[in-house]
Amino acid sequence: MKNFYFVFTVLTFLAGCGVNAIKIDPGADPNFTVEPAVDAPSDDLVKKVVVFDIPIYAVDRVPTEKMLHAANIMAQYLDNDEDGMPDNDLVHAALLAEQAFMLMWYKESDLDNIDFPEEGIGQDLGTEETRPQWHANKQGAFDASLEEVLHIITHAGYAKVYPDVFGESPNTGLAKAMDIARGGQYFSIPNTYPAEAWYTYDDETCDYSCMVTEYIYWALTSLLGAQENRFDEIGQEWDLHTAALVEEVDTAVFKFLSDPQYFFPEKLPDGTYKH
Repeated sequence: MKNFYFVFTVLTFLAGCGVNAIKIDPGADPNFTVEPAVDAPSDDLVKKVVVFDIPIYAVDRVPTEKMLHAANIMAQYLDNDEDGMPDNDLVHAALLAEQAFMLMWYKESDLDNIDFPEEGIGQDLGTEETRPQWHANKQGAFDASLEEVLHIITHAGYAKVYPDVFGESPNTGLAKAMDIARGGQYFSIPNTYPAEAWYTYDDETCDYSCMVTEYIYWALTSLLGAQENRFDEIGQEWDLHTAALVEEVDTAVFKFLSDPQYFFPEKLPDGTYKH
């Protein structure tokens, strides 16, 4: 699983920078519209859809339906009760203050063509890994939008608003819970995880902060039911694939994620926000 973060300032481009030359399919979603990305940070990002003032940019070849699906997933994470307003105002404000965004690529090589300035926080999402069809029966190739969209929300939102609890550095509340889950505090991947560990991620490119980001993703989506049919696929890095297992075994993270003051989602997004 990947976890790319890009940092940049959203620059304003004139509409004549090539966007007008491309026909943008707005889609037929009742809540979101794909539009030309005249404010995009790169000429290669030609269209966007906006969710609670958070942009999701895309290269031309990304299908409209994939962009709209990602938008609906983001909306359902932020507004889980679907009343039209973000559930956690502080997290939403942090996402805006951090200039949070997402970008969608058609091929991963698209990322090589984009020049990123120095401020703002973003997360990428690929076309092929965005799979609306997974939600029909939670079988088959997983819908990675559930992961990548959540990453930007926790990384640029929760970690900023509640740094002592959800910060991604050592000894925050979440990091301490992760250290228990990994069987120790490891700043690099150990040769072998202890037998009692239930979070055994082994991507050498993922540093400690990245490990924390991945950990909250596994825990929250397991509580929401996303991982219940995936143990054979994910068991090499995460054992607690059901809500019951998270509650029973990882009591530290369950306490944080079930605390109503943080307004974490209680139902899994399925890409049908307010439909």
